Amino acid sequence: MIKIITESARAAGACILLLACTAAIAQAPANAAPRMTPLFQAGDGGVDTYRIPALAITTKGTLLAFCEARWKSSSDTGNIDLVMRRSTDNGATWEPMATLVNDGDSVCGNPCPIVDQKTGDIILLITKNIGSEHQDQIMRGEASPRTPWMLRSADDGVTWSAPVDISAQARKPDWRWYATGPGHGIQLTGGRLVAPCDHSTGPEDADLHSHVIFSDDGGNTWQVGGVLPGTTDESIAVELANGDLYLNMRNMRGDHRRYISTSPDKGVTWTPARMDPALIEPVCQASALRLSMETEVGKNRILFSNPASEKRENLTVRVSYDECATWPVGKTLWAGPAAYSDLVVCPDKSIGCLFERGENSPYETITFAQFPLEWLTDGKDMME
Repeated sequence: MIKIITESARAAGACILLLACTAAIAQAPANAAPRMTPLFQAGDGGVDTYRIPALAITTKGTLLAFCEARWKSSSDTGNIDLVMRRSTDNGATWEPMATLVNDGDSVCGNPCPIVDQKTGDIILLITKNIGSEHQDQIMRGEASPRTPWMLRSADDGVTWSAPVDISAQARKPDWRWYATGPGHGIQLTGGRLVAPCDHSTGPEDADLHSHVIFSDDGGNTWQVGGVLPGTTDESIAVELANGDLYLNMRNMRGDHRRYISTSPDKGVTWTPARMDPALIEPVCQASALRLSMETEVGKNRILFSNPASEKRENLTVRVSYDECATWPVGKTLWAGPAAYSDLVVCPDKSIGCLFERGENSPYETITFAQFPLEWLTDGKDMME
């Protein structure tokens, strides 16, 4: 097992400061503005830029925030490590940053965590490639393919196994570019673990394909699921109330709308991809998450977050009450520059969103925003 070694000085001080601020914030009204906690700040620890957030909540209620530490620049290429912070008190305070994967000058990124509710294990899927080789070179077949890897924690994210290459199970031989997530994967009602992914088979946008991989034995082995036609890539999955799997995808066609598909067989096959005209995007990753089930609390609610613009700005969180058919409620979380995001339901049932934001650029900080449903719906939750 790999024991996490934290980077203590500055991050520990930040934790103390957060603790001091929390008592007053905890008394805020239910519809108060979201609490914003910067977790990864460009320049901190000597890292040029932090990018590609992902969130998970463990079976013990611990929040895990993952991202990439891009040491030399904001580029997708170069020396990139996989890092994490933990919160054991509902996001009030966060432990210092820990480095989970450091492979020299290689790229280690695209975190996609999945929590196994049966065992409590956290499975973390990532991808690696040679740091000096760019995505366009990989897509042209002029560089080594990008490969998927897996880590596991059996102790609430305190320690992690060494990364294991799962390419033989989760990647087809002719695939060039490969990305897990980014953002969380899910566990279906029957126990299947599903990770949304994408890959390329050639150099053009039309050669980009969304797909999923899945495991029916707790992440010990993986299979490639259904592959979508070209021109979509980064995606997020939600299990619908009827048991179908819903996939929401970044779209490279140039019409600035998300594309969606559903699977009636838990990710083995997919319906033809179609546009969701309500979900504007600037060609950017997005997140989706089930908030509640009608069978449990009387309402189906699914959340969606992305920059609701043709530019990377206006990070917006929406609510669907009809299993992603429509999105009648939405609210801006950050009006300025913003990009990737991931969603979680916190232990106190508030909503957490880990997202990239800044004043002049979307990549100045990765911030954890926390807010109740009442804020998102202005206290007027639909169907009540």
